[in-house]
Amino acid sequence: MVTDVPTRRLVDRHGKSLIPLLGYAFVRWGKVQKLPGRKIDRVRGLARWHHRWATVQFANTVEYDTEPRGELGGQDQQKGKKMPMILNEEQNQLKDMAKSFCTDKAPIDQLRRLRDEDNADGFDRETWTAMAELGFAGAPFPEEHGGIGFGYKGLGVITEETGRTLSASPLFSSVWLGGTTVNIGGSDEQKSEILPKVVTGELLLALALEESHRHDPYGIATSASASEDGYTISGSKKFVLDGHVADQLIVVARTSGSPGERDGLTLFLVDREAEGVAVTRTKMVDSRNAANIDFSNVAVASDARIGDEGKGADVLDPTLDIGRIGIAAEMLGSTQECFERTVQYLKDREQFGVPIGSFQALKHRAANMFCEVELSKSVVLEALTALDEERDASEIAKLASLTKAKVGETFHTVSREGIQMHGGIGMTDEFDIGFFIKRAAVTEQTLGDVNFHRNRYGDLEGY
Repeated sequence: MVTDVPTRRLVDRHGKSLIPLLGYAFVRWGKVQKLPGRKIDRVRGLARWHHRWATVQFANTVEYDTEPRGELGGQDQQKGKKMPMILNEEQNQLKDMAKSFCTDKAPIDQLRRLRDEDNADGFDRETWTAMAELGFAGAPFPEEHGGIGFGYKGLGVITEETGRTLSASPLFSSVWLGGTTVNIGGSDEQKSEILPKVVTGELLLALALEESHRHDPYGIATSASASEDGYTISGSKKFVLDGHVADQLIVVARTSGSPGERDGLTLFLVDREAEGVAVTRTKMVDSRNAANIDFSNVAVASDARIGDEGKGADVLDPTLDIGRIGIAAEMLGSTQECFERTVQYLKDREQFGVPIGSFQALKHRAANMFCEVELSKSVVLEALTALDEERDASEIAKLASLTKAKVGETFHTVSREGIQMHGGIGMTDEFDIGFFIKRAAVTEQTLGDVNFHRNRYGDLEGY
């Protein structure tokens, strides 16, 4: 029997904590009995006493897992055991390093400068190279392909910090989506050739998936017809993140079936500068990079295919779930930063001679935001942990949709409350808070919005 928290706690034979139930039972009983407030306080005191008593009485009757929990990336070496839902020492060090780097080298001021200069790339190449040299791009990949094996929890804490400063980089498009696709479905030759270059930042990848303004991973009309030397791809893609700077595109095309069907999808590696590829950069409201791409009879070789023909969904599905958890980790960082900036403004801004944070209505709204942020932290950490534990695909799919929906909802609320509490000045360019509501508007739609994932979660649960 194990516990998933840093401190030991009372558990039953199924690993469930007994203590919270005991306290809750006492308090609930008091409310049901409609006891006066003074007696309710006594009930709470009794519950706390019973909590301590039960701990002493039963502490020697439970078993705890005291064995090491795995290596750097938190990946457990003993199958069947769950990792603690906390960061280990190395992951905390990685988080601190990422925080320091993003604050010093990739702050919001850099995003502002890139926007004002209308930078052709949309990100700073030197900064991206420095991120790669620190191992950020290689966090989830195995050492045999140049990675550092920190797992997706390691990559998650990095991404969370990049979200705090709204860092402009190809980390999500090239690593979370592109690199993951190759790592999951690529051949040994493709992995050996591509992943080391992704890790060093030398090669940029982009996933060319969407064909409409709504996320629809199976609604693919782009066709790939067999030819003598390989395949010929024709069609168009929208909202390809970092598509205008990617060296290679991972194109989701249909080799059989009709749009909406899961079967018949095939993934291909296509050079962005190949004949017949036309790329048009789009300027997103949050200054994030994206492109619309047209494919006109683009010839690709057979060895450019990732995975089996017609079975691309077997690679695409886990890739998208990992990407959804990744974008949720980024959104979580942005949400926390937005919330902390708002709270600080409530402390600093005075009205009628007192800080506006002393107003009861604003206190309540801030408390609500705090609760939602803390809950979002939990779901993101659980989802990242599930990835590194390599849990069943169905469980990861549920967690991915749960996480994307929950964090999307929280980011939506916090970013808008931040603007409201700043007042009209919040939407001016004088304050950075306006960048967060713009980022929320884009990330909410990336890989499925709240409604998409609520429906998907319901379907996965059989509702």
